[in-house]
Amino acid sequence: MKKRFLTSIVLAGVLAFGALTGCGSSAENAAETTQDTQDTQAAETTEQTQDAAPAQTEDGDKTIRVGATPVPHAEILDNIVKEVLAEDGWTLETVVFSDYVLPNTSLEADELDANYFQTLGYMNQQNTDAGLHLAAVAGVHIEPMGIYSQKYTALADIPDGASIGIPNDPDNGERAVDLLVQKGLLTSKGGFGTDANYTEDSLTKDKEANPHGYVITPLEAASLPLSLPDLDAAAVNGNYALEAGLPSSYPALDIEEFDDETTVKRTNFLVVKQGNETSEKTQALIKALQSDKVKAYIDETYKGAVIASFIDAQ
Repeated sequence: MKKRFLTSIVLAGVLAFGALTGCGSSAENAAETTQDTQDTQAAETTEQTQDAAPAQTEDGDKTIRVGATPVPHAEILDNIVKEVLAEDGWTLETVVFSDYVLPNTSLEADELDANYFQTLGYMNQQNTDAGLHLAAVAGVHIEPMGIYSQKYTALADIPDGASIGIPNDPDNGERAVDLLVQKGLLTSKGGFGTDANYTEDSLTKDKEANPHGYVITPLEAASLPLSLPDLDAAAVNGNYALEAGLPSSYPALDIEEFDDETTVKRTNFLVVKQGNETSEKTQALIKALQSDKVKAYIDETYKGAVIASFIDAQ
């Protein structure tokens, strides 16, 4: 059973407004004097409170609840975005998920204000397949997918008939096959991604597209790093590779390259439920996530394993 856990809960301080009430008097002049004093005190209190309190949403809610996968998304949120949001009076609550499904269903169910973990292709596929109503609002970063192995140190060493794992969801599966083609392991993708009847098994048996007879093995994206001992190689999403420490323990044999089109396809977007694209919380998140401080954090922390991609929603 997939687990969802809360890595960071920051409680926002609440600024209470004191209510000023008056006592009745039998003397008319005393009542007028008391009322004048109360009005002056109320005006001063309101002015001081407005100066001290940050701007609030209409219902006064200053907490933004964002779903994310652990690495690098939750790290970026907790280690730098939280700080940037706090400068404008917002409190960030990061909800961490260990898979790609629950962050979207939780957002659809209004349990989150936004999520940050996915590409446009995956979001669109989930909208279609699961009947969700999600919208991308801002690009944040790219995690290059890499080819990893615990058995070989170069692509040329991978033998004919080797088992190569790829993610089993349509968008990331096609991305992995594109990577295998880009790096010369496959000569083409055959009908993969365009023909619904052309499966991973079809690609395994397609001697024209797969002359080395690699056994293309679909597995859940999150499980690929753990499955490396049982595979000869695997195309692993950047976040799961980082989470498993693969870049340091088993460096990628090669990683994706990007042009303008693939930059859009591979960017991880901030996503909200349709109808919330211009809400105060959404705009605050966009401003924080696409800030200079976040770019500097990404560059300094991940050193190319994660690349800032501050593009508009497509």
